[in-house]
Amino acid sequence: MRIGIFFGGPSREREISFAGGKTAFEYLDKTLFEPVPVFVDSFGRFILLEKELMYSGEIRDFYPASNAHDGFKTYIESHPGLAGEPVPSETGTLLSPPDFKNHFDFAFLAMHGPDCEDGAIQGLLEWYRIPYSGPGIMGSAVGIDKILQNDMIELVNNQQKKSWTLRYDQWIPREYPILFQVLKKHLGLPLVIKAPHQGSSIGVAIVKDDSLEEFVAAVNQCFFQIELEGSTWKSFDYAQKQAWGQKIANLDEGIGFPVVFSSKTIYHPADLIKDLDAYFSKESEVAVISSLNAEDQVLIEEFINGQEFSCGCIQFDDGKSLALPPSEVVKMVQVFDFNAKYKPGASRKRIPVDTSLEKNQEIQQVIAEVFQQLGINVCVRIDGFLTEDGTILLHDPNTIPGMSPTSFIFKQMAEIGLNVTQALTYLIRQSVRERIRTGKNTWQLRGLLADLDKKINANQSIEKPSKLIVFESTDEQYAAARMQYGRFNAEGKSVPVPVLHSEDGKYYKLTNPLMFKEYVADVENLVRAERHPLLTETSQKAAALTAFYAGNVSYKVDIYSDVNALEAVL
Repeated sequence: MRIGIFFGGPSREREISFAGGKTAFEYLDKTLFEPVPVFVDSFGRFILLEKELMYSGEIRDFYPASNAHDGFKTYIESHPGLAGEPVPSETGTLLSPPDFKNHFDFAFLAMHGPDCEDGAIQGLLEWYRIPYSGPGIMGSAVGIDKILQNDMIELVNNQQKKSWTLRYDQWIPREYPILFQVLKKHLGLPLVIKAPHQGSSIGVAIVKDDSLEEFVAAVNQCFFQIELEGSTWKSFDYAQKQAWGQKIANLDEGIGFPVVFSSKTIYHPADLIKDLDAYFSKESEVAVISSLNAEDQVLIEEFINGQEFSCGCIQFDDGKSLALPPSEVVKMVQVFDFNAKYKPGASRKRIPVDTSLEKNQEIQQVIAEVFQQLGINVCVRIDGFLTEDGTILLHDPNTIPGMSPTSFIFKQMAEIGLNVTQALTYLIRQSVRERIRTGKNTWQLRGLLADLDKKINANQSIEKPSKLIVFESTDEQYAAARMQYGRFNAEGKSVPVPVLHSEDGKYYKLTNPLMFKEYVADVENLVRAERHPLLTETSQKAAALTAFYAGNVSYKVDIYSDVNALEAVL
């Protein structure tokens, strides 16, 4: 089956999308699927990408080509004149939606944010009868709107979480002190400010102190606008202005281009710098710069003290839900923002949550209930808090979870016995099953599903040789072993057997879940410990699903005195 891997898009999360696209491209089961990379640019054009470009560091490394000449690293929306130009042949070939079916049979969506995760691309693909991964139109529409999510989750489980929706027309009178006093009275401090249509913790800020300045900066951040003081701008030298302009263009720390300034749309950092120089030469005090794709309202919530967790939920073939083991987010920083989520060392993940078995089971129960009642299918990741008094508060259903090989969803699916390759196969196969339920193109999709099932079953029946991956007890060797493990699984020619040469001198044949930890010290601890009962229980519930995708799975760590003894057994 030809799998079109869609990544990029116009949203602020496009680089996270690129990372997910790389995962699908590299880890899809090559015995079942042919990956076809489809890059979606900021103008909404679909480009059949040259495959070698999938190994670029970031999108701006290969698109647009003019990045090498303008002094700034920008995305193509900073060059509006290129919208009508042909795509360079070294980049790929422009595709139109009616031609999709000539290049791929299924669209794997690794895109995030508005236009990508809100039902827009899903609706386009349904119109052209292309089955796609993840939830359908309704679940996607709910999953993109944090304000609507809060209301709907409250209807499902009666959770009580204080919040306030602040509209832009309430903000622009600049009556900041009054608003701050009202919000402190109703919600208290700290305040959590969120852009309602963003993911990857973009547009999230926490106001911890009783500081009006901090409050104004946080709300502006989530509206994706900047209030720049004239005195600040005038203090910048040339290099500082260039660095400031570049920061605005960086989507992980700036508001991105195009921007609106003085009722004018500006596409490029150099033009913005020039206009600011002219503006402040007239002794103006404050410049308000807003993203062209600014939010019209922001969500302000009370700060929740408690253990933060993230829990995936998937489906059985009959549509019933299975909540995966929840992961606790152990933060090493105050705010779990974009950098905390994606930069090494800012947080750690622990499976399951450090609480009682019964409370972990309760988390799974409420996650599964919300998954079903919100009209989401195939897969979701829902975040939440477990407070000190045992209350579970949920927020932010994520219908296209981040998909790096060590993302929450893959770590949790590993605990039921599925490696990344098998998890991707599940996402594709279950998505086809859910598209059949829409009553569109039914018999063709049934045929596609039957053909895929036949190939999966045939794959399971093939006897494959074992391939040892022996590594020493260092983080560097563990990371290299994980990469080998993933590559061998995707190739499908052998069964990789990871073996840790432990600090105690023994050799431990590791189970699949132990290849998804963050540090080798975590593995060292777990090979000597009893498996958590929640993990055992969830694995048992998932046994039939796991057997279909992975065959017989063992969760027992075997110990050997030397490699020869292990090879003799294999």
